[in-house]
Amino acid sequence: MGELYQAKAELFRMLGHPVRIRVLELLQAGPTPVRGLLAELGVEPSSLSQQLAVLRRSGIITATREGSTVVYALAGGDVADLLRTARRILTGVLSDRNLLLAELRADNGGSGAVPESLRSPAAEPRAVQAPAP
Repeated sequence: MGELYQAKAELFRMLGHPVRIRVLELLQAGPTPVRGLLAELGVEPSSLSQQLAVLRRSGIITATREGSTVVYALAGGDVADLLRTARRILTGVLSDRNLLLAELRADNGGSGAVPESLRSPAAEPRAVQAPAP
């Protein structure tokens, strides 16, 4: 594969962490000091520092020092556009899945059972097996 595809894959890998996604969402509101990010995220400072370093190295965020405080900001508006687009795509995918799930529940040979492969872990609790003695 070409270098362009490698670079694109690297971008999506960099975005592939929940804390990094949340940081980017928080930074859409404007530059934010580390303490503000920590308060919103509820993660360990060392974990946040690691994720911020990944985002900084990628060039997606910037860091500036204001006295003893480090303030982070999005490097450009394209990241915010990407996050909004991702939200629209995810909303459509989940909406379609919920419609299909509702149809299956309404018309599954009258049983109302939903195939395991289409169950949402959050929607339906699964039985937990007790560990063997």
